Amino acid sequence: MNDLKQRVKKLSSEFLPEITVIRRHLHAHPEISFEEYNTSDSIAFKLQEYNIPFKQGIVKTGIVALIKGKNPSSKTIALRADMDALPITETNNCEYKSVNIGLMHACGHDVHSACLLGAAKILNELKNEFEGTVKLIFQPGEERLPGGASLMIKEGVLKDPAPQKMFGQHVFPSMEVGKVGFRAGMYMASTDELYMTVHGKGGHAAMVNEYVNPLLIASRILTELNNEFMLSDVKELPPTVLAFGKISGNGATNVIPDVVNIEGTFRTMDENWRKQAHIKMKQTADRIAKEMGGSCEFNIELGYPFLVNDQETTNSARKAAEEYLGKENVEELPMRMTAEDFAFFSQEVPSCFYRLGTGNKSKGITSGVHTSTFDIDEAALEIGSGLMAWLTLSELKR
Repeated sequence: MNDLKQRVKKLSSEFLPEITVIRRHLHAHPEISFEEYNTSDSIAFKLQEYNIPFKQGIVKTGIVALIKGKNPSSKTIALRADMDALPITETNNCEYKSVNIGLMHACGHDVHSACLLGAAKILNELKNEFEGTVKLIFQPGEERLPGGASLMIKEGVLKDPAPQKMFGQHVFPSMEVGKVGFRAGMYMASTDELYMTVHGKGGHAAMVNEYVNPLLIASRILTELNNEFMLSDVKELPPTVLAFGKISGNGATNVIPDVVNIEGTFRTMDENWRKQAHIKMKQTADRIAKEMGGSCEFNIELGYPFLVNDQETTNSARKAAEEYLGKENVEELPMRMTAEDFAFFSQEVPSCFYRLGTGNKSKGITSGVHTSTFDIDEAALEIGSGLMAWLTLSELKR
């Protein structure tokens, strides 16, 4: 295995210039969720160039490719990368800056796709060295509900052949390039979108006896929900976040509106509590609105489930990463309340979703994801491609 590891490292280094070009092209031409047509064509072009058979057009823009080693039916490992960008205007000043104004690869999906292509090229070069099949999944729409993962699963992406293990990686700008992070068990939260419409009775602000102010109803609902879900006396609850980021009333200094709209998010690590919380939120909002002479429509758009990393798969992946990068470069990740639609895959297949360090403080590369200045140290592309290939080979060799 040591000789094979050195070959992976050598190939990832040789392929770095090409993978860098691919990443920069994808970064400069971002496309929004479920509209990644040119991105899909670019990936398909490279797969064709590598002589890797693939199927395009799954959930419109998704791609599935297969690399068959010896005895291909013996075991299947799936690797996944997402492809979509965010509605953010990039403010970086670099040669590969987004040319699509208002769109940006601010979450690193360009990196994920480029690294998966790099891993694919490595594994294809080494396909006579392993038994089994590698399934490559290029997924659309991670940033938008209901999530491209769930839709690809419905279209049969986990069948013919069905993978026994699955890996996904994600950029991590707060981790220095050269390092990676793993966490076995519960890792990321479920996420739901909350939409409230609070109805009152509008009127002239001076006529206090003639209106029911929906702003006051809304403020009391928000305060009560915060007290119930987020204050210190409810620490016996599973890890939970309830937050509201948008409220609009469209009144004026002397105009009380009829309606207030509120939008927020709910996240947790427990599916039973998730269901109970939905009921509790709706009941609280309805009770308060009625007490104050109004009403409240409370709609919850179900998002992604919690993401759990299979214990055995993650522990073996961490050990393989330590072999590949050195134990000092593999870190334990904390649980986090962000969400990721790879969770749909983790609910179906024993999976490991890990983090790839992409930051470099000495170069000033420190901006977080979902910001207009996000970027990476491109040395991470060599590590991301090589490590994904090595994890796959390690699993197939077990």
